[in-house]
Amino acid sequence: MAEVASVGGFVKQYQVTIDPDKLLAYNIPINTVVEQVRRANQEVGGRVLEFTGTEYMVRGRGYIQNPADIETVAVGAQSDGTPILVRDIGFVQIGPDIRRGVVDFNGMGDAAGGVVVVRFGVSVYEVLNRVKEAIKEKVQPSLPEGVELVVTYDRSELIDHSVETLRQKLIEESLIVSLVCLVFLFHLRSALVAIITLPLAVLMAMVAMQWIGLTSNIMSLGGMAIAIGAMVDAAIVMIENAHKHIEREQAKPPEAHRPRLDVVIEAGREVGPSLFFSLLIITVSFLPVFALQDQEGRLFKPLAYTNSFSMFFAALLSITVTPFLMMLLIRGRVPPEERNPINRLLIWIYHPIARLALKLRYLMVAIALLSIAAIIPIYASLGSEFMPPLWEETILFMPATLPGASIQTMKQTIQEQDKILMGFPEVASVFAKAGRAESATDPAPLEMVETVIYLKPADQWRTGITPGELIGEMNQALNAKMTGFANSWTMPIKARIDMLSTGIRTPIGAKVYGPDLATIGQILSQVEAAVRTVPGTRSAFAERVNQGYYLDFDIDRAAIARYGLSVMDVQEVIMAAVGGANLTQTIEGRERFPVNVRYGRELRDDLGKLRRVLVATHTGVQVPLEELAELRFVDGPTMIKSEAAQLVGYVYVDVADRDTGSYMEDARKAVTEMVKLPSGYRLEWSGSFEGMQRAGQRLKYVVPITLVIISVLLYFNARSLAKVLIVLTAVPFSLSGAFLLLWLLGYHLSVAVWVGIIALAGVDAETGIVMLLYLDVAYDRWKREGRMNSIRELEGAIMEGAVQRVRPKMMTVLAILMGLLPIMWSSGAGSDVMKRIAAPMVGGVVTSFILTLLIYPAIYVLWKWWGEVRHRRSVSEVVELTAASNC
Repeated sequence: MAEVASVGGFVKQYQVTIDPDKLLAYNIPINTVVEQVRRANQEVGGRVLEFTGTEYMVRGRGYIQNPADIETVAVGAQSDGTPILVRDIGFVQIGPDIRRGVVDFNGMGDAAGGVVVVRFGVSVYEVLNRVKEAIKEKVQPSLPEGVELVVTYDRSELIDHSVETLRQKLIEESLIVSLVCLVFLFHLRSALVAIITLPLAVLMAMVAMQWIGLTSNIMSLGGMAIAIGAMVDAAIVMIENAHKHIEREQAKPPEAHRPRLDVVIEAGREVGPSLFFSLLIITVSFLPVFALQDQEGRLFKPLAYTNSFSMFFAALLSITVTPFLMMLLIRGRVPPEERNPINRLLIWIYHPIARLALKLRYLMVAIALLSIAAIIPIYASLGSEFMPPLWEETILFMPATLPGASIQTMKQTIQEQDKILMGFPEVASVFAKAGRAESATDPAPLEMVETVIYLKPADQWRTGITPGELIGEMNQALNAKMTGFANSWTMPIKARIDMLSTGIRTPIGAKVYGPDLATIGQILSQVEAAVRTVPGTRSAFAERVNQGYYLDFDIDRAAIARYGLSVMDVQEVIMAAVGGANLTQTIEGRERFPVNVRYGRELRDDLGKLRRVLVATHTGVQVPLEELAELRFVDGPTMIKSEAAQLVGYVYVDVADRDTGSYMEDARKAVTEMVKLPSGYRLEWSGSFEGMQRAGQRLKYVVPITLVIISVLLYFNARSLAKVLIVLTAVPFSLSGAFLLLWLLGYHLSVAVWVGIIALAGVDAETGIVMLLYLDVAYDRWKREGRMNSIRELEGAIMEGAVQRVRPKMMTVLAILMGLLPIMWSSGAGSDVMKRIAAPMVGGVVTSFILTLLIYPAIYVLWKWWGEVRHRRSVSEVVELTAASNC
């Protein structure tokens, strides 16, 4: 834990209030009072003394203990030697120090709070658990009677809920995938091979997570969640292929049966290399995610690590443990595939469809190309955003107003605001802060409000209301009763990440750079007006960088020279008498409290009284301040910011009901048309969308490189460029399904969606490899048997490879699909991001399956006919004619 920053409440202060008339009567300058009070609060050490063989440490005790100690401080003496004490020229009381932050809880008025700041790089969850334990054991029992400590925001609850959501989905996926294996294989012991392999691979992946120091979070568990279905594909294909070989062996006479071990090994050798390469390709397909940097890299690399670990160990187990389990568990008679009613139904449905697809092969290829072209308009209509909104179960409301509001005004404002928000039945508590906490990490001005709206569990909400609708109702209610504020709605973690990475607390912002704050302020106002015209703008607020209110004391150097004064002499009086200088602090055990000296409030509440503040000269004459300086109200900077060695100001833009990408295009266009920048000034757009652009630029280079690597791996496996091209046709076809489902669900393109598309590319390669494997096996067998001399025989071989092996293809696709569906129907914390990753995979797997069943056989028959069979047939006919002529 880095610190606990206090916020709200009051700080105890010893206040020495001076009467200027008494100062004048005693002819004592206020500087003397300041110095004497400061000197009255200190302690010294006198090293050590020895008495009767014992050493004593010497201390000079002099710390102020109470107001009476200050009242008895001598600040001068009368002519007869009578001391002039502080109580003779004023009075001392205990009161509150000036504060720059105020908080309210549930609209009940002033409250005091603390903000726990966690060190960078440590586990927030572990720190918060220790904090809660310390509160329960050490803080709560020591609270005074009537004082209650309430936790207004606890991030660990979101972590618990998010991780629990993913854990439940992992369990659901595992059960569904296991059920798919059991139903289709129709053999319990065979299904156990896949069922045992899955938890082994997950366990090994978790060990790897522990080894590299990766914790269980949304992304790390999400990587496993999207890999569950693909992890058992290799085991499914190997088991099913072993079943086929065993079925053929069982059909032979008993005396021709080979040992079961030989049959299983032969089946494994037939498909093992292709399966290993397919899982390796899925692992390699995540290389673009590892290439991401900055915020997007930190977000998605845990997902890429766990997904890669899961697929790597699944590939490893598929060539090591799976064959062993097959030999151990697949014993006795294996039921033929046709005995399973589900398999019979699949073959009955698919057989005529496959026959038609082969007959209309040119049409099928044309339909595939047209479907890819038809998806282009849908892709173009999709919006874009950096990240989907991760629902944090807590809302952060950040209104801003014009500078200059007093602490009392802001206190009343946030109290009224909290009362309005507490009127919503979904709200559990509201904690609002105006201004800053006592921390160097919080530079918030008083006009900036942060309100944490802690919500009740979703089952206690009104029926049918969504978070977006709730925020809309809250925004409408606040706008109706509170004017002069620009409302911004976000969530706590998202807001902190946005502010740390870009400096902008809203999804979109504009930064104006230049040499003069006044001109920057004018440009910011123009940008605010332009952005307000863009559809989708919920609020736009330009910082009033040059609208701070100042009372300037302009010192007349000639006047102070006549009295023998320096600028510092006058400024010390201004600091002490007007502003109130904290001179020193008392030491009371472990507590420290400031000591302040100033004029009474009634003596400094208008310009006339301030002009009569007395400044003592070196001759003892006291001169009114109006003779030494000019007092005037002026406007000036409220806060000075600089970036890249230039002054800068921000425009904060909150967007509703629009995607960030299209909004940015319209906002840029509006600002370009309506705002003309003077020479020496520039405007930059900033916000979370920068991560989207940064990731897009990097993926432009990394994705093609990854496709090349995948193509090389495919070639090593297939040893055929044509097969590589056939497998790669799955990528654009599956993208059509991915983009169609995104469009139907109303999802925008985001980094999360592209991560799902990257994962889809690996799955496409796997399904393509498996399909070509079965087609090749059937083709080669027919070729060995001399039955590959006509188009009919080629179609027959392909029908066998496609229709008779529909079971493993259906199992692998359903394992992947059913493994993703629990994510799609989830609704807990963390599900928003995972749905965006899973959605393109679901849509793509469906269209990829259609491609596998219908288009691949059509492409395969065209390739083999024009590349081999037709040529072989021509050669055969020539040989026959030559033989006939010789006869």
